[in-house]
Amino acid sequence: MKKLRIILSIAVLLSSFLFAPQTVLSAECPLQGDVFPDIKLSAPENMHDRSYLGLTEKTHFSISDIRAEIVIVEIFSMYCPYCQKEAPLVNELYTMINKQQDIKDKIKILGIGAGNTGFEIQVFRDTYAIPFPLVPDESFSVHKAIGEVRTPYFFVVRNTSDGSHRIIYSQVGTIKDPGAFLELILKESRVQ
Repeated sequence: MKKLRIILSIAVLLSSFLFAPQTVLSAECPLQGDVFPDIKLSAPENMHDRSYLGLTEKTHFSISDIRAEIVIVEIFSMYCPYCQKEAPLVNELYTMINKQQDIKDKIKILGIGAGNTGFEIQVFRDTYAIPFPLVPDESFSVHKAIGEVRTPYFFVVRNTSDGSHRIIYSQVGTIKDPGAFLELILKESRVQ
């Protein structure tokens, strides 16, 4: 009986590691106040997206290269049902930002497709009429660098003139209300 209890205890312990949430087994996710990892991304092929980000001549870029004070980075996957459901809300957020002349050049949105190819992000973009740039992370290198977060995940990053880029807000899951989320970003970033 004692052997059976030991075997069951070991089995429970092993299964807790095998089926643990992804973030427990991966690198830590950078949080508010941390520096966003200096990741290299392929510049979008679409000239409109390049122009939106201020990357007209670049083939690769970092978040700090984006010409905006604040960059909202959404980590998504085209296969994630939550990301699919979230797409209209993020589109609405993009529209709200771009309707406000005083902030539209200060706040940009970028989607990074965790494990997605260029073809897959284009399918996602076409299916959900995504108006902002999406870039692939086919090898999961970005996803690993940010702690293999669940999707969708949002980082709000402040770019400064000295080239640093700090996270001023981060959250997993839905933004729920695009207007309230934008107000939160404006409050946290003090962009006016």
